[in-house]
Amino acid sequence: MAERVCPWWVGYLLASPIRRLFQKPEEILGAHVREGMSVLDVGCAMGFFSLPLARMVGEQGRVLCVDMQERMIRSLEKRARRAGVIDRIETRVCSATGLDLTDQAGQIDFAVAFAVVHETPDAAAFLSQIHAALAPGGRLLVSEPRGHISADAFDATLLAAEACGFARAAEPEIRGGRSVLLEKSG
Repeated sequence: MAERVCPWWVGYLLASPIRRLFQKPEEILGAHVREGMSVLDVGCAMGFFSLPLARMVGEQGRVLCVDMQERMIRSLEKRARRAGVIDRIETRVCSATGLDLTDQAGQIDFAVAFAVVHETPDAAAFLSQIHAALAPGGRLLVSEPRGHISADAFDATLLAAEACGFARAAEPEIRGGRSVLLEKSG
């Protein structure tokens, strides 16, 4: 990931209950996630989406949470234990060059990459790794902050996604973001 990586301490702001006034994970993700699913939260930080996802997938589901900052992951684990969903969450610290998902090939039903693609040095490689982890028909929700990402930069991300084998399924409205729901064909 690039030098534009969000500092670890900003994770506390990202996980703040105040954020729920503007972005409700259950509303953003609820239409895409069902009980029993395997979900990938890339760039999970301290778990703003991870904990609600763990509740949505239920006892038979799982949420794989990946971040390159160990401090973010440790905080997420602590929050998941307090919330009683640690048994549904698997965490991984990824490297600057890879997401460490090779063992997940074709196993993920849904993935979310929220405000993270712009932090990667190679969006195509990043998206390709997620594509490989998704099951056929699996979906990826990408949302990038309007304040950081221009329309042209987001269009470049979409082109990279299409080059990896994703098709656009929808363009959901997410407050403050440029967003697209992508689907893996085949």
